[in-house]
Amino acid sequence: MTESQQQPEPAEDTSKHRAIKSFVMRAGRMTEGQQRGLDQGWPKFGLELEAGAADFDAVFARRAPRTLEIGFGMGHSLLEMAAAAPEQDFIGVEVHKPGVGALLNGLMTQNLSNVRVYSCDALEVLRQCVADASLDRLLLFFPDPWHKSRHHKRRIVQPAFAELVRQKLKIGGVLHMATDWEAYAEYMLEVMNVAPGYTNLAADGRCVERPSERPTTKFERRGERLGHGVWDLKFQRSV
Repeated sequence: MTESQQQPEPAEDTSKHRAIKSFVMRAGRMTEGQQRGLDQGWPKFGLELEAGAADFDAVFARRAPRTLEIGFGMGHSLLEMAAAAPEQDFIGVEVHKPGVGALLNGLMTQNLSNVRVYSCDALEVLRQCVADASLDRLLLFFPDPWHKSRHHKRRIVQPAFAELVRQKLKIGGVLHMATDWEAYAEYMLEVMNVAPGYTNLAADGRCVERPSERPTTKFERRGERLGHGVWDLKFQRSV
């Protein structure tokens, strides 16, 4: 075989070096309202990962209590919280474009100005865009439980996640998680109860009563009618 006929050497397999994602990108059809949200709302409320470290005081043109929500879905809860607390600022992160469009359309419809949005991996947002000790709350409501044992490595709640969130919370700031999968709640407790620098706010060291500030979703109400439970966990940064 001549040199020109030789096959090129295979490229180095870098798959084992790729970060494991806690989400799967899903294709979804955009409604007219969702597309309008992306077209008209993103220039007003959208933030780009590539912009790097953000000065949120400048972004919101004020200094206020600040909450970041990971995985806001279709944005219903985030809209409700932002409307109920105009004196607070909210940062939402979601990878699925229909949900981002729905939230942006809702912000315009309700004339809200205290929300900004990232559409990318939330862990990268925390690492690259959020200053240490700058968040009052971080919300993680109903993340994918990845219930099969072989998929547990995909769960977002891991020791490294707990430490990253701790760095971004202010002293006294709170990580609030909720799940409708009891086994995942138990797993969260296993991770968080041994995570350095946190205090479990549940009196019994387990779950808290359903907090009034967490909106009830349509999905949750349906689950309650079917007898499904919901578990809320709150961990406060202590050091």
